Amino acid sequence: MNVADIIAGKRIVICGGSGGVGKTTVSAAIAMGAAARGRKVAVVTIDPAKRLANSLGLDELIGRLAPDDSSRDEVLANRIYQELSGAVAGSQEFTAIAKLYELDREGGFDAIVLDTPPSRNALDFLDAPDRLTGFFEGRALRVLLAPTGLAAKVVGRGTSVVFGVPKRVTGVDLLQDLSVFFRSLGGLIDGFKERTKGVKDLLADPATTFLVVTSPEREPVEEAIFFRNKLRDAGLPFGGLIVNRVQPFGTEPADEDELARELGDARLAAKVVKTWDETRVLAGRDQAAIKRLKAQTGDSEPVLVPLLEGDVHDVDGLVAVHAHLFA
Repeated sequence: MNVADIIAGKRIVICGGSGGVGKTTVSAAIAMGAAARGRKVAVVTIDPAKRLANSLGLDELIGRLAPDDSSRDEVLANRIYQELSGAVAGSQEFTAIAKLYELDREGGFDAIVLDTPPSRNALDFLDAPDRLTGFFEGRALRVLLAPTGLAAKVVGRGTSVVFGVPKRVTGVDLLQDLSVFFRSLGGLIDGFKERTKGVKDLLADPATTFLVVTSPEREPVEEAIFFRNKLRDAGLPFGGLIVNRVQPFGTEPADEDELARELGDARLAAKVVKTWDETRVLAGRDQAAIKRLKAQTGDSEPVLVPLLEGDVHDVDGLVAVHAHLFA
């Protein structure tokens, strides 16, 4: 089986796995292959680094959900929002998935390839919709949005004392900031919840497929198995396994004495044979890793990409990877 078979008829292709295994390269090569077959393709990345908040951030999502410009500006300018937007676990991952959702809804592409963060961040990536929904539906947030009874008295009296201290010291009216933030947020919660449901439905859609990308080294193999189990637990569609940078298993070299006669250099012949033996050891390790991956992931025909000479950093390199993915 090759990648062309796996992604046939799929609208969303999500590549997950360990960091440092060439996942971004594989994602780009998959997009290249789909485009070469006449499909209009977009590539989206989820970057757990802080810069994602600046490029995709919750700001854009707030802008889409706010009923008017005034409400949007009020939330974005609020000090509480500025701190909270970077503190809520999974907010950046959710925002990137929401971007994927928007691209899918707009309908401008035949296929969208998503390059995810390293698989341990898959906990945030896959759980972010539920985590954010839990935050917005949390009892503490509801009390702050609409306190009643004793809670109203506590919020009304207690907070005025507690937050009055920093106002006197710093001149910052934290209570006023909280009041504005939660009043503004109240009108956006339904929009967030609706968007979250749409994102979850998209991830589980039959037109979506997850590809687990790994290399044969021990840690990436364990990460791949972890991510596959995570998909299984979440009931999300698993398309297949891609094992990158596999050491080819060649034939036995010529006899060292014979090789020495052919090369006319016994020392060089000895080095060639030693290198060949080391390569065969690595190839044997890779074969054992692939066998374990097949057993643990349930994919009996993973797509194998051999170890290429040099790093893939240009179009020629992508073409080479693409050739193996779509062979």
